Amino acid sequence: MATTTATAAQTGAFIENGLVHFELACPNVEVVSAFYVQMFGWTIEPKGPGYLAVKTPDGSINGGLKSSDDAYLSFGVVVSDLDKSLADAVQAGGKVALPKTDNGWVIKAQILDPAGNRITLIQGGERAKG
Repeated sequence: MATTTATAAQTGAFIENGLVHFELACPNVEVVSAFYVQMFGWTIEPKGPGYLAVKTPDGSINGGLKSSDDAYLSFGVVVSDLDKSLADAVQAGGKVALPKTDNGWVIKAQILDPAGNRITLIQGGERAKG
């Protein structure tokens, strides 16, 4: 008999240093959201001015579409100590792109790796679970 194991995305559990979220930033969220609905059948729901929640198939990570002048893709990583992780990123050759911010859902920050790729760091713990 085959057994299945629930993923962290399915249970709402967060694995430290694991991928938990993605964010697509773009100038026109309506056009971009329509693309992803048509292309992949993702469910997209407005959550506030300039932000839409993206639900992907069960077992994969969910994300968001964010209104922004600059287009970028970021992935979210849960960390146990956001302040330490920001310092570690700079020490490792990265840059802080968005300082520690409480958006009402999570406490997060964004860093750029040495190549300029954007990574969202999400504070772990009970607050990160919603």
